[in-house]
Formats: sequence, structure tokens, C-alpha cells
Amino acid sequence: MASKEKDYSDSEKGSHTPSVIVKEAEILETQGISVHRTGFIGKLWAAVLYVDRFGVEVRGIERIRPEDRTATSTWDLWDAMTMWLAANTTVSTFSLGTLGPTVFELGLKESCLTILFFNLLSTLPVAYFAVWGPRLGLRQMTISRFSFGYYTAWVPVILNIIACVGWSTINSIVGGQTLRAVSTHNKIPEAVAILIIAAMTMVCALFGYRYVHLYERYTWIPTAIIFLISLGLSAKYMTSGSFAGTGPVEAASVLSFGASVVGFGLGWASLAADYTVNFPEDVSAWKVFTLTYAGLNIPCILIECLGAAMTTVTREDWQQEFTDGGVGGLLGASLSRAGGFGKFLLVLLALSIVGNNIPNMYSFALTFQVLGKYAQAIPRMFLVILGTIVYVILAIVGASHFTSWLDTLLVLLSYWLAIFTTILIEEHLFFRKGQWSNYNPNDYNNPENLPLGIAAFIALGCGVAGAVLGMAALWYIGVLGRKIGLPEFGGDIGFELSCAFTAVVYPVCRYIERKYEDPARMRTREPDLPLKN
Repeated sequence: MASKEKDYSDSEKGSHTPSVIVKEAEILETQGISVHRTGFIGKLWAAVLYVDRFGVEVRGIERIRPEDRTATSTWDLWDAMTMWLAANTTVSTFSLGTLGPTVFELGLKESCLTILFFNLLSTLPVAYFAVWGPRLGLRQMTISRFSFGYYTAWVPVILNIIACVGWSTINSIVGGQTLRAVSTHNKIPEAVAILIIAAMTMVCALFGYRYVHLYERYTWIPTAIIFLISLGLSAKYMTSGSFAGTGPVEAASVLSFGASVVGFGLGWASLAADYTVNFPEDVSAWKVFTLTYAGLNIPCILIECLGAAMTTVTREDWQQEFTDGGVGGLLGASLSRAGGFGKFLLVLLALSIVGNNIPNMYSFALTFQVLGKYAQAIPRMFLVILGTIVYVILAIVGASHFTSWLDTLLVLLSYWLAIFTTILIEEHLFFRKGQWSNYNPNDYNNPENLPLGIAAFIALGCGVAGAVLGMAALWYIGVLGRKIGLPEFGGDIGFELSCAFTAVVYPVCRYIERKYEDPARMRTREPDLPLKN
């Protein structure tokens, strides 16, 4: 190993901070992942060695040991809150709220109550998973291997890759609409606006964990102020909205809109531990949980309600701007009363999308590496570039299908994430006894020491069956979903059924699976990892 260490040590000369590339290279080598400077992968790592001196994070999904943690101050702990304040104080959150009155035909009161209760429910697993990062030192999708097994984990990994790219696409479209609304008669090409947002996102995501938190720590403040200004300028034009109907019709609309809200809030569950993994191992679980929960719900509830309220404005010119320019047009109309200053505020609102896209792209790269050792050998920064190219192309091509894409993505997210969170939580509480000492985090990359994954695969299939039975999407209505409300629209109970089916099936299958597993697959914490529960 000494000769390999010499190959990498040159990168530390002149570096302003101690480099971790030597340690990361050694970790990869011991796991059979070659980073020698030969071949294509070798050239990529040679580039990483160069940019490492500028502070670019080189670590991938490798476990962060307690002695390597860097977020140790009280100020760093508040990042658990500000991270999600910035990621959700954006135009994307506002656009979700507009779906209540416009797509699901709910009144303002019904829309706001749906937003409130479904957000409070869906963000509970996200805040819970945020605690897992410090305890295990692993990223969220890497942690899933301790429930799904090494190979079955590829299923949620692929779904999370699609979700990260999908959200970045949707966000870029709505950000592009908002930037276009700045210019008279929408003269800015939407493709140019999308590229501007993508470039800003990529720079921050490339540098990594430290810079992601640094960006998100402050950028939510001006955006929140702008939303307050927009509310002040438009409040007198808002009404209670259209009548939502009664009985089964109203229930169906509430359930369907609620599924979209869950898809947004619960959507962070597959990324949560990624942004607390550098906290001290013994950090207060309640503090991390409470700060994360507050950081998610404060912007999601308030800004989604603002989006719903803005669609009820009585001014016909504003409604026409909404029809012609989408969410960006509506926000532009509300801020137009502030003149040139309003256009400046609109630019800042459009750039708020960067705060939402950064965690998507940062976690996209980490998720991709969970596909196996060959994927893990690809440096994280190049995966960020790859993901950016893909979603920019999709955003430019799909800019005219924003509403249908958003609704479809949100609903599908609520289905698979309900399954994902159920399996992880049941594994932790039932089979790991809720004890962190019953995990051996160093086994994250050893298939022979992880669950077989058969139980998770069967539970996943049953959860999908529940989703199909209960879904009520634009392109398909399930057998049970059709029985709620009007048959031609139905009511979406897909995420509830997928969660219920998974919750019943997984414990039974996992109990049987453990009967035939080698006990080594449930190895407890090694002596050098003395975490107290």
C-alpha cells in the first residue's frame, strides 16, 4: 500500500487544507476498485487529484468515520434546518401549491388544509432519516443496503436517480419560465434560462458537502422576503377560490392533491442522511430531527399555501399571464406593481431554483455510485456533470409539458418512497431493535455481510401492486382508486395502499429470510465502533 500512497501524495503539496484523496484512494483499492492512472477511470482520477487542491470534495459514498467528521460546531448543527429552508423556499414549492385549485379544483381552504396535514405527515420519515447520517456515517441510499441488500438496493437506487433527474428537470422548467417573465414579451429563450440555472447549480454541487451547506445557509432569506412582498402586493385580489364540491367528490380531490404533496415532502427521504453525515456521531437525535422537520415544513406549508392563494386572484390580466407564462407569469404579474425593482426580485426568485436543484444533483452522483464498485470508481464530480447534461436536455425538450410532468412525477414519487421508507423503518425497528449497535457500517460494501434482499424485493413488488390498485393519475386510474369520487377521475390512495401492503408483507418475508441467512449477514458493530445507543 505504501507505493500506492506515494502515487497520490503529490496532490497534497500546496493544498490549503489536508487532502482526503489519499485515504479515499486507499479505501477504494482495498475494496477492489482500481484508481490507478491507467485507462479512462484513471484519467478521471488524475483530474480529481488536480482539482482537489482547490477544495473540491473528492469523497464519494465511502463511510465517514467519526474522527473525520467536520461539522462539529453549534452553527453547523443549524445546517440541518437551513439546508431544507433553502431547498424548499423556491418557485417549485410555490408551483406545487397552484395544483390544488387549478388541477384538482379545490377551494383555497381545502387546498391549504390538505397542504398542512399531508406535509406534516410526509416529512416525518425525512427528519427521522436525517438522524441516521451521523449515527452510521453513510449516505442515505448506501444505508438502504442494510435493508434491501447489495443487489436489490439497485431498484430504489435507479428510482432515486430518475427522481433526482426528474426533479431537476421540472425545477429548471419552472425557473426558466420565471426568468422569461422578467423580459417584455418573454424575449429570453427558455433554453438560455434553463442553462443559466443549470450552470449555477453544477458549480456548487461539484464542490461538494461543505459548499452545498454554505450556499443553502443564507440563500433562503432573500427568497422568503420576496415571497412576502408578493403576498403583500396580491393579497387584496385573492378570493376563497372555486367551490370544491362535497362528499366523495371533494374527498377524491383532497386525496389526489395530498398524494402530490406527499410526493414533494417525502421526496427528500431518499436524500436526508446525505446532508447530516458529517455531524458528530453522538449529536442529539432530537435536535437533528426537530431542526430538519421545521426546516422542511415551514417553507413547504407557507409557500404552497401562497401558491394556492395566488391562483384565486380576480384580476383577469394576472390570470392571462398565468395562462400564457405559467407560474413565472403569475409571479411576474404580482411583482409588476413594483416596477423595475419587481423585475429584479423576479430574477432572484428564478434563481432560487438553484437551491432546490443543488441537493438533487449532489445526491444524484452519490446515488449513482451505489450501483456497484464500477460506478463507485467514477469520481463524484464527473457524475454531477453527467446528471446536469441529462436534465438540461430533458428540460429544454419538455418545457411545454410542465403541469402534466409535475403531477405525474409527484404521484409516482409518493408511491415508491412510501415503500422505501416503510422497509427501512421496519428493518430498523423490528429486526435491528432500534439499536445502532446492531449495524456494522463498515459492511456497506460487502454483499456477503448484507441481507439477501429477497424479502425487500417481494415487499417492493407487493407495494407496487398496492400503488397500481389505488392510483388515480392522468394516464391511469386503479381499480380501487376509481371507486372514490367520480369514476372518470377517481381518488388517489396509491401511496396509502403501497405503504400498507409493504408494511404487512416485509416483516413476514424478512423473518423467513433471516431463518436461512448466514448469521454473519447481521454482524453487529465492530469493537472499533463503540457507539452507544
